[in-house]
Amino acid sequence: MPAAQISDLNVFLEENHTRIREELFEFLRIPSVSAQPIHNADTARAADWLKSSMVKAGLEAAIHTTPGHPIVMGEWRGSPGSPTVLVYGHYDVQPAEPLELWTSPPFEPAVRDGNIFARGSVDDKGQLFLHVKAIEAHLAARGKLPVNVIILAEGEEEVGSAHLEQFIRENKELLACDAVVISDSAMFAPGQPSILSSLRGLAYFEITVQGPTHDLHSGSYGGAVVNPAMALARILATMHDATGHVAIEGFYDSVREWEPEIRQQMRTLPFDEESFRGDTGAPELGGEEGFTTLERLWSRPTCEVNGLLSGYTGDGAKTVLPAKAMAKVSCRLVPDQMPAEIENLMAAHVARVAPHGVTTTVKHLHGGRPWRAKLDGKLYDAARTALATAFDKEAVVVGEGGSIPVVGDFERILGTPVLLVGFGLPGENAHAPDEWISEENFRVGMRAMAAFWDAYGES
Repeated sequence: MPAAQISDLNVFLEENHTRIREELFEFLRIPSVSAQPIHNADTARAADWLKSSMVKAGLEAAIHTTPGHPIVMGEWRGSPGSPTVLVYGHYDVQPAEPLELWTSPPFEPAVRDGNIFARGSVDDKGQLFLHVKAIEAHLAARGKLPVNVIILAEGEEEVGSAHLEQFIRENKELLACDAVVISDSAMFAPGQPSILSSLRGLAYFEITVQGPTHDLHSGSYGGAVVNPAMALARILATMHDATGHVAIEGFYDSVREWEPEIRQQMRTLPFDEESFRGDTGAPELGGEEGFTTLERLWSRPTCEVNGLLSGYTGDGAKTVLPAKAMAKVSCRLVPDQMPAEIENLMAAHVARVAPHGVTTTVKHLHGGRPWRAKLDGKLYDAARTALATAFDKEAVVVGEGGSIPVVGDFERILGTPVLLVGFGLPGENAHAPDEWISEENFRVGMRAMAAFWDAYGES
């Protein structure tokens, strides 16, 4: 890529950086908390603000209503015959509570130690906005883009994207594209650009064990009636063997193993296990034997107890034999495990190991499919080129232990590959007080995405 082509975009971004940062701060000041009805007007205001920002950048933009919060869509289709890329992000944010744990007000951006602190700074307003500005750089400096671009921004990501899949299906032709790009994730480390290659799926259950019809006196009935809390403990204890392997029959049958070269790269990443352990506060790390911590997080399925409830838990003593016990259990999934398959296996396992004298129910509350990218082709080559250009360092391939269900929706409905390239950092408190984004990552992220349009267009 000729240096002059890079420099004119970087010059624009640098000359306008003060303005761009202040615009970002305006965006961050809007408390677009999708989960709280008290902020519905603010969420609508954020959609209006984003639409106006896209128009100022040179895009045609419109707001599409849904039964929930609106979807904002911007378009530039001035390159007939060239590929079309869809950029996805979200303008809604998590609730800011507990407010007392914020060093500065959550919706008043503050810069400390080179980081921008505000709710939504990294998840996902900052990362979405840098895409808008990268596009603006092309249109302002050159009057055109080398590709056609769609920006799709929703306002319900933090509450499950309830209406996004339907919108994509109903507007499949309008959203037709050659690739989807998403920045809603983190880099492996400061200064280390990263391409996110996998996401774990989810199967979330509520397991209930019912014994007597009501709580009983543990002295009068203990030893003669099966205790549901003890029965539940026995059931949960059967879900793993001594090596940390999930012991639910058939659980691993659909697991697709990683390519040896990717697994080897994971093992060579400069990961500080002791620092990771220190961040968790755990006395030591553990998990499935035979795998590194990163492999356990990125490439292996799990079965975890998320909550337990039974009997008396108040102050003092109450000698009760509880009538019922309940556990919340989640399974993180990897390709090619499917939530419905795991639901059947979980129900069969609980029924098989439950002791006599109680009845059990397994309720599947919700789930999402896992995802793994095919890391070849023009899309990923362009991403590697752009990231190396902006960061002066080759990108590494990383995984993510969590889930972003919309990634799979885009692939299945639009039939197009998805590139996940984020500019957050570990420890950025995305859903916690004092959320932040590195100001340098925001700056270099704009350069990287501006370079990406050239690299992908040339390919």
